[in-house]
Amino acid sequence: MATPLSDTPLSPLRTVAVVGLGTMGTGIAEVLAKAGRTVVGIDIIEAQAAQCVAALEASTARAVERGRLTEQERADALARVTTSTDLTAAADADLVIEVAPESYEVKQQLFRELDGIVRPEAILATGTNALSVTRLAADSARPERVLGMHFFNPAPAMKLVEIVSSVLTAPAAVTAVTDLALDLGKEPVAVGDRPGFVADGLLFGYLNQAAAMYEANYASREDIDAAMRLGCGLPMGPLALLDLIGIDTARTVLEAMYAASHDRLHAPAPILGQLSEAGLTGRKAGRGFYTYEAPGSGTVVRDALTPPEGGSPTAGRPVRSVGVAGSGTMASGIAEVFAKAGYEVVLAARSEEKAQAAKARIGKSLARSVDKGRTTAGAAAETLERIRPTGTYDDFADVDLAVEAIAEDLEVKQQLFATLDKVCKPGAVLATTTSSLPVVACARATSRPQDVIGMHFFNPAPAMKLVEVVRTVLTADDVHATVREVCRKIRKHAVDCGDRAGFIVNALLFPYLNNAVKMVQDHYASLDDIDAAMKLGGGYPMGPFELLDVVGLDVSLAIEKVLHREFRDPGLAPAPLLEHLVAAGCLGRKTGRGFREYAKR
Repeated sequence: MATPLSDTPLSPLRTVAVVGLGTMGTGIAEVLAKAGRTVVGIDIIEAQAAQCVAALEASTARAVERGRLTEQERADALARVTTSTDLTAAADADLVIEVAPESYEVKQQLFRELDGIVRPEAILATGTNALSVTRLAADSARPERVLGMHFFNPAPAMKLVEIVSSVLTAPAAVTAVTDLALDLGKEPVAVGDRPGFVADGLLFGYLNQAAAMYEANYASREDIDAAMRLGCGLPMGPLALLDLIGIDTARTVLEAMYAASHDRLHAPAPILGQLSEAGLTGRKAGRGFYTYEAPGSGTVVRDALTPPEGGSPTAGRPVRSVGVAGSGTMASGIAEVFAKAGYEVVLAARSEEKAQAAKARIGKSLARSVDKGRTTAGAAAETLERIRPTGTYDDFADVDLAVEAIAEDLEVKQQLFATLDKVCKPGAVLATTTSSLPVVACARATSRPQDVIGMHFFNPAPAMKLVEVVRTVLTADDVHATVREVCRKIRKHAVDCGDRAGFIVNALLFPYLNNAVKMVQDHYASLDDIDAAMKLGGGYPMGPFELLDVVGLDVSLAIEKVLHREFRDPGLAPAPLLEHLVAAGCLGRKTGRGFREYAKR
């Protein structure tokens, strides 16, 4: 029996064996070597071990070119790494990190062999993100020395390391690997043992929904990926990310998560199984959701699914003037966007005073752009001159496109569309900027539903490049073509989607946010750890709780309810904690308190 960890002085973890020299194992080896650790890289495939050395030489050479390493530091790091095809090379390691394939059978066999090779005081870490650390530890002769050390790809760049302990793990082992992670320049987050842990537990549900959205032909792969990059500021779209991770790997992670939670959101989308079984596993195979130049390449090439260039074959309607209904931040931003693009804009609100205040807001926005050198004073003055504020919708009589940007209340919107139906000229396109309500319900409030379409801008409209173009079953082809062309002229990236709750972005974003709330509600992880995990492990610009407080908890809850009502999926039911905070008036930054407290302005 192994000596109890509490009775054994801890090694400083100077020598680390990395078992499995694929992309992740090679990245971990590089991180360790740069930080001064002696690294023993082990892989049963000799070619893989050789490839690891070549990859390290290339990666460190790039680091020298970019000024991140000196030539001497590079030489020292490479000298610290040796490779072997024999597991006994790990005999003197203080820590072994395995990144073998995600299979209990493979990992358990590996741990049994390591038990007979490494020193009694050595710590064994699994790099799994889908399997139970507790189950792996229980099968080891030294369960108190087994834990999870989950790096993120690419390991040299990504700051997050999830430290996963089981009920069997000795606290001293957790402390030792946490200290190592800090010494490596990483941000360790302590989490409990459940499939996906924090970052992947949130990320893979979102990726799975994106795959299902594509499989249902709701939107193209290009539009889904562009929507999440441009609408949420994510570094990659979900389908491109699935190709990078490996579609077979994602399927394995999701199967483990579903087995633990029985949440339908984690039941792997059938297309993941179909692609995996066909060997179309993503970049590593040269083809997945996209087709790549060669296996292992990140360069996407045209294939049979690539949409043709040149836009819609249907001719649109001419648009010279635009009416924007509303006086809030979104309406002001949209009016500014159109005016900058050269359109004459009628900005209508419920009163002349509100319309003038909205124009004044635009003036301040343009002044800031001048101060920051984004435009000239002359151009800003011309833009402002194109905007005519008014307190009556009767002034929309001659506009070619009317854009509604008022309160997110269906009854109020329907009343406005009924008004627009009366005052706008025949052939005018009527657009709603709703983010969660059915566009067809607005269309049905008019006598010309074929002229109604959704144009969902993102806030702040002048800065955000995305517009979701939402066709109903009644929208005419030339209306769709008109709005696509207008988006091009105002320099926005248009993505097409159908008229269902959440469209693309909110339908993928808000279940992810809701699942984050459930993690806190279940006391699985703290707000700070979850936010850090998604920023450092997923490359998200904001953590989920930062984002919820910015969006507003009341707005978030309303969207969650719409999604739950439309799709009837129990997994989409709003987290009770979110409902309780809204009931208590804790709505986020706008009230000074949401998931966090904020200083009053």
